[in-house]
This record gives sequence, C-alpha cells and structure tokens, in this order.
Amino acid sequence: MKLFTKYNRLTLIATISVFIIGSCTFYFVLKYILINEMDESLYNEKQEITSFYSSHHTLPDIINTNEQKTTYNVAIAAIPLKVYNTDVHYLRSDEWSRKMEFGIPSGGQTIKVTISKPLEETEDLLQIIIIVTICMIGLILLTGFLINRAVINRLWRPFHNTISKIRGYKVEEMQEITLEPTSIDEFNLLNRNIDEMIKRVQKDFQTLREFTSYAAHEMQTPLAVIRTRLDMIIQDEQLLKNNASQFADIENSVRKLSRLYQSLLLLTKLENHQFVLNEDVPITDLIRKKAEEYKELALAKGIKINVNVETLTITSHTYLADIIIGNLLSNAIRYNIPNGEIDITLYGDTLTISNTSELAEIKQENLFKRFYRHADVKEDGNGLGLAIVKRICDAAGCSISYHYADAKHFFTIVFSSI
Repeated sequence: MKLFTKYNRLTLIATISVFIIGSCTFYFVLKYILINEMDESLYNEKQEITSFYSSHHTLPDIINTNEQKTTYNVAIAAIPLKVYNTDVHYLRSDEWSRKMEFGIPSGGQTIKVTISKPLEETEDLLQIIIIVTICMIGLILLTGFLINRAVINRLWRPFHNTISKIRGYKVEEMQEITLEPTSIDEFNLLNRNIDEMIKRVQKDFQTLREFTSYAAHEMQTPLAVIRTRLDMIIQDEQLLKNNASQFADIENSVRKLSRLYQSLLLLTKLENHQFVLNEDVPITDLIRKKAEEYKELALAKGIKINVNVETLTITSHTYLADIIIGNLLSNAIRYNIPNGEIDITLYGDTLTISNTSELAEIKQENLFKRFYRHADVKEDGNGLGLAIVKRICDAAGCSISYHYADAKHFFTIVFSSI
C-alpha cells in the first residue's frame, strides 16, 4: 500500500468519525437551544395569562392561531407550577408540538391551562442548519483532500525521482547516479546516504572483482604444475600400483579445482564485459551438437534425451551460448535418475530443458546463488553452473526462468529480447 493511500485512508477514517460524532453533537445541542427558546416563549405566554388573571380575576379570551393553541380545562388532579412536554397535538394537523401546562386557582377549583406551539418550524430550521453545515463540512473535506493530494504529490516528487534512478542500478556496471538536491531536508539526507552507500558498494564490488580476477589467474600456474607433476608420478607403475586410490582422489580434486578456476575466470570476464555479443549463433545446430556430445554420458545412466527444436539464429556469442546449453544439459544429466528422461524443446524464441529428478523443487532465493548446492546432492560440482547461466543471460539480454512440476525441473530461456 502506498504511503499516500494509507495516509488518506487513516485521515478519511478519522475525519468521518469526527464528522459523525460532531454532527450528532451539533444536532442535539442546536435542538436543545431551539427547544429552550420555545420554552421561554411558552413561559412568557404563561406570564401574560397569569398577569391578566391577577389584574382582572378572569382568564383572557382564547385566540388560537396556526402558531399557538391555548385551552382551559378544570383540573381533576393537582398540577405543578409548570410542565413542558413534547407530544403529537392537533394544531394545523397531527404534528409534533411543544406544550406547557400550569394551573390557576379560581373559585375553589383549579383551571388547567395548556399552551401549545408547533415544532415544525423549529424542525425545519434545524434541518436547514444541519444540511448547510454538512454541505460546508463536506466541501471543506473535499477541498482539503484535493489540496493534500496536489501538495503531497508535489512534495514526494523528489522521492519518486530518486527511486526511479536507483531502480535500474546495477553495481556490476559501475553506474554513476546523480541525485538532485531538493528543498526538503529529509530527502536531501536520504540522497546523501544513498550516494554514500552506492560508493561503498562500488568500492567493495570492485575489490571483490579484482580479488576474483587475481585468484583465478593465480590458480592457473599451480594447477598446471600439479597436473604436470601428477602425470610424471603416474608414469611410475610401481608407485601407481601401490597408491592407485590416492592418485585417483588427487586427480579428481585437481579436475574439480580446474573447473572452479575456469568458472571463476568466466565470471570475471563476464563482469568485465570482455565478450562482444555480435555473432550469429545458430541455436538449433548448437543444441543438436551438445545433445550429441552428452549422449554417451546420458546412456551410461540409461537417460534418454529427447530433442524437438525449430530453427532459430540469434545475435550473441557462440562460446557463451555453448556454455548456457552445456551447463543446463550437464545439470540435467548429473541430477537425473537412472533411466530418466531429458526433454529439449525449442519453439519460436523459447528454449525449455527439463529433466526427471529425485531432488525437490529448488527455492527461488537459492536458484542462481553462487556456490549453492542442495543438501541431498552427492554428485561433484562447484555450485556455479546456474549462476554462470544466469549471468550470461543477463549479459546477453535474454531471460531465464524455472519451475517444478510432475517430478521434473524445467528451465526456460526466452531469446526474444536479444
């Protein structure tokens, strides 16, 4: 949820709540004031009648109008000095009216005097005032909302500009980001911290890149020496006969270290943009060639490779395209099951390689993580295969995705953006 939306929602809920409570309070307070004024008017009428009776010892003549009705009746019971009541009473029609009752002693009996005034005008006035008030408050709320929307959008524009600039930032490209100063201190503080963070990240990344590059190059000479000396030692048949398993372990370790060296060197070249992607690569022929290369390795595990491809040529780099298909096909064989299957399909610009496997679905956060290996994996590997494939796809401008269904792992590459 956006900050502006959340702010508006909270403000709207609070405003409506205050508006409802305030309107109800205003209604009852205003009604109390108007009723109190009417009671004052009834009380003045009572004073006139009692004054007239005191002066003339008789009640004044009754003159009923639409605005007031007065009645005299002999009281059966004692009547308080004055009683105010709101009731349905006939004046112009059956409507709500406010009446006052009081007694006047006369000739040994008590005359009950009832004075009634209609509440219709009071209610009409009350409704008009309430409607006008509601309209005014509604207009104020609408105006405030529109002003807040315009002001907040303008105030948050520097923030959105900053977000748009850092959204496409890629540390491996060592991009320079210029964040413009604003008139808001908080956004200036944010921009300064982002600038400092980017510089630190770039420095750390450059250090890591140089270390990887140096490490990869420095590994080359010791590996060559170890491989040469190992070949010389293996020439001694007697020594080989007594230590065959140890030499096999050493050779496997050297081979694994050599693959690691090649992978690190490739990643370094990719991150340094040392490959020019301007070659016409016949993906269809490349897939058939790699399937043929891995055919014997697959047959050794009883794995069947099904190839169903259409003709496709892309502009990329032949070596990188070879690595993508080779790594995916190698993983499909390595992590397959005995007598399993591998399906390679190419329709349009979409390549899909799937394989049967006993391994569970790979979590997305671990999918292309460098040096990640599943806990159940027993085959040799350095955990860089998928990371290299992802890095090549990013460099080439194509997309790679993964999903798991029916005990099969599916890797899909779309070349449309190349």
